[in-house]
Amino acid sequence: MNELSFIQAALVVLFLPLLGFTVTILYGKRFKWLYLFEVAIITIALGISIYMLFIRLAYFADAPPFQKEFLWINLGIVPLLGKVTVELGIMIDNITVLMLFVVCLISALVHYFSIEYMKGDKRYSRYFAYLGIFTFSMLGIVFTHNLLMMYIFWELVGLSSYLLIGFWYEKKSASDASKKAFITNRIGDLGMLAGILLIFSTYHTFTFEAIFAQIKAGQMPLNSGFWLTATGILLFCGAIGKSAQFPLHVWLPDAMEGPTPVSALIHAATMVAAGVYLTVRIFPMLTGDALLFIAIIGALSAFIPATIALTQTDIKKILAYSTISQLGYMIMALGVGAYSFGFFHLITHAFFKAGLFLGSGSVIYAMHHEQDIRQMGGLRKKLPITYAAFVIYSLAISGIPLTSGFLSKDGILASAYAFGGLTGYKIFAITGFLVALLTAFYMFRLIFVTFHGEPRNQHKYDHAHESPALMTVPLIILAVLSIFAFYTANPLDAGKGWTLSSWIKTPPSVVPASLRYEFMNEKQPEVAEVSKSHNETEPVAENVEAKKNEQIIHSEEYTHALHSAHYPAMGLSLLVAILGIFTAYLFYIKKVVNLDAFVEKIKPLYNFSLNKWYFDEFYNSVFVGFVMLLSKILNWFDANIVDGIVNASASVTRTVSTFSNAIDKYIVDGLVNFLAILTGMFGIFLRKLQTGKVQTYLVMVIFSIIVLIFIFI
Repeated sequence: MNELSFIQAALVVLFLPLLGFTVTILYGKRFKWLYLFEVAIITIALGISIYMLFIRLAYFADAPPFQKEFLWINLGIVPLLGKVTVELGIMIDNITVLMLFVVCLISALVHYFSIEYMKGDKRYSRYFAYLGIFTFSMLGIVFTHNLLMMYIFWELVGLSSYLLIGFWYEKKSASDASKKAFITNRIGDLGMLAGILLIFSTYHTFTFEAIFAQIKAGQMPLNSGFWLTATGILLFCGAIGKSAQFPLHVWLPDAMEGPTPVSALIHAATMVAAGVYLTVRIFPMLTGDALLFIAIIGALSAFIPATIALTQTDIKKILAYSTISQLGYMIMALGVGAYSFGFFHLITHAFFKAGLFLGSGSVIYAMHHEQDIRQMGGLRKKLPITYAAFVIYSLAISGIPLTSGFLSKDGILASAYAFGGLTGYKIFAITGFLVALLTAFYMFRLIFVTFHGEPRNQHKYDHAHESPALMTVPLIILAVLSIFAFYTANPLDAGKGWTLSSWIKTPPSVVPASLRYEFMNEKQPEVAEVSKSHNETEPVAENVEAKKNEQIIHSEEYTHALHSAHYPAMGLSLLVAILGIFTAYLFYIKKVVNLDAFVEKIKPLYNFSLNKWYFDEFYNSVFVGFVMLLSKILNWFDANIVDGIVNASASVTRTVSTFSNAIDKYIVDGLVNFLAILTGMFGIFLRKLQTGKVQTYLVMVIFSIIVLIFIFI
């Protein structure tokens, strides 16, 4: 398979979901079975994506990206900009095929799961069509080689998510949630658009490779390092919106109003991961200050939702806040320079979090659409497959060994630990370990309350049963993908032996050395030299292999710090995870603490968490309230000032026109009419003199002569 074959395969995968959407949306009502066409289409796309993943990583892992572009717009010579052309194109590298596999697999499993879950819905075919257009939009983001094309598909993803979140639009809560998600994302996208325009005005191109080359050559927006930093942060604003990062995180929990399989597709594995993917793509142009900003946003986004998830009772909203928190982990990892581990966690999280959402869908399905975990209990006996899968997913997200989550989270925590030692910013490591503790607690709180104990709603419990095979098989597949063996040969160390993270190559920074993190400035030393300086008694071959698989390509100092931090971070992360699980066990299984009494003692803190830190109330009062107040002021201004001016002008115009009409009617027309009457009167008088008798005329002539003689004499 050569480069051209890869491009052709990519185009097929990209447009297959669009074909499925078009056929299903047009003919779905006429042919009720047509949803199977959409399912078949996405299955074919998955098959091609697996083949592309295998060929790329097996034979071209170290090859440069495969690219193909074509000229889309040619504006010629534009003043101040010079020659302006816009290209669209496809780029395929290791990151592309990994993300492609994630999107296609999760989309396919959601399609299968939805066949049974959505059965009987009155808009059944339309639902599958919407899944198709969403998958097409997401694949466009994955394949693109330039910012403009990414932004086009970025907005198309926003539209698709709006349609899916508000699928049951007859419910006001679903309708409101879709609008909230759409508008909140537009705020972030506005910043992203500003960054794209700043990029184009400086570099006259949207293509990643061309932009990076010009930055490396020393060209910066407005010839300023500040503006290069600002450009990176503006582009990252798109990620803040799409990946529901602080302070735009408020839309994701409300988006749970959509069908549960939709939550697994767009709110766990794909759409929300687009923000992380964007940050990965622009990583080489991010300055140290921009990365620090990103790390701060990621840390806040990891911590705040984790504290909120502790008290939530809606099973999907617990998972929603967990999603925001894990996305914060990924963003924080990229901010501290842990490029490979940040993207690695995106992959592992996609599988176990999609599984958690589909597992919650299985529970909701069994409980006749009950989502309050306080109405559940004892379901492990009724849903053994769902329960077993749920436990595996929860172990993975908690970072327990032998799971995929342990590998990626351990890498992130070790990187944050090393970063703190080098820069003094220890807050990121502290936040990471604290969030790991909270994650383990609230996930096993969810398991113990939902699946253990006695049933709290006996009627629904009696009618509960394990979900059909179309729903449980995807759960099993995702549970298997949450095991370590698919990602590394060593279950305790992703840095030794074969590991998936070895295919995620950290791209070199292209920004000037003075704008990077200090530890990025030194050249990576030779591996053997590092091994010798690090530990002269350690076998060089083993250390060489370890260094080769550490994909954080920075200075010798950072390499040593990361190597030294690995095992302490691993031990500490395991300790806090076990502590979180054990605490949840004591609270909800052994009940060593009276929860009601405990809640009363910490009522303010409990309410603060239960009410989501009052973000919605704050936004409603400050921003929404401000907008409403502003709209009232503008309405008054329009009604009284603008309309007043218009109405006053109308009154003046009417008065002037009335006066003008009077002059025209009585003066101008009066004078004309008077002259006409006077002329008529003269005409009448003179007509009397025209008798036609010669005698009369002779008398008048003689009379006239006498008068003239009298006058002159």
